[in-house]
Amino acid sequence: MKNLETTIQENRDFMKCPQMLETMVESDQEKKLPHPPHGKPTTMPLINLHSFAERAHNPIYEDSYSTLLDIRRSVRNFDENVAISQSQLAFLLHSAQAIQEYRGNNEAFTLRPVPSGGARHPFETYVAVKNVEGLQAGFYYYAPTANVGSKNVSLAYLKSPAGYKEQLTKMLVGQKWAAAAQAVIFLSCVPYRSEWRYVEHSHRVMLIDLGHVGQNIMLSAASLGLGSCCMAAYDQALCDQTLGLDGTDEYTVYAVAVGKSK
Repeated sequence: MKNLETTIQENRDFMKCPQMLETMVESDQEKKLPHPPHGKPTTMPLINLHSFAERAHNPIYEDSYSTLLDIRRSVRNFDENVAISQSQLAFLLHSAQAIQEYRGNNEAFTLRPVPSGGARHPFETYVAVKNVEGLQAGFYYYAPTANVGSKNVSLAYLKSPAGYKEQLTKMLVGQKWAAAAQAVIFLSCVPYRSEWRYVEHSHRVMLIDLGHVGQNIMLSAASLGLGSCCMAAYDQALCDQTLGLDGTDEYTVYAVAVGKSK
């Protein structure tokens, strides 16, 4: 069994930038293998949320960037009796992982509102809805490939288990305050999207990319007059099982609670 000092040193070394061009083995991209898909296929009917780009549903409360930096704070006290709008949820999801356009041969790369190493964007987005106008409480998948290049957002309904709030609390390892939020956004990782290009050096970069997504969600929440809080503590096995992930080729990596603060 490794001692604590060894574990800490290995973790520190993992954070450092390796000599990527000198050490990386031949990638699947270099082997001319096809790039992995940019989103998951959905067999369920899609639910089209109210577009935040429509004047009637414009949810933006604050659009001054300097003010957003001042007001962005982690919030852990939500008023669970107040609903947020579909357009607010749509803006949050769009700012996290919307596909704005394809680039490269055979549309191998995507441009999105967040940066990603090599434009690989290895994340998928799910949302646990507790109190959003017009949506049943439960779990949904955000389908970014359904609306490439638009301001529209579509969801695929997954499930609404009995004891939904209790299930969500268990997924978030007892963090009841987070389960009271109007929505909890879960980010999963599909590692091969980055491994296709960067092989063994991709995982450190994916962790960096994850921070970009979290910050976008939090700044977007602030622009809507909502509170948010990012969480790295969750029950891995239960989150993967609930969201329908295999835990190997796709697995949960982050959660962000969003809602109306008290």
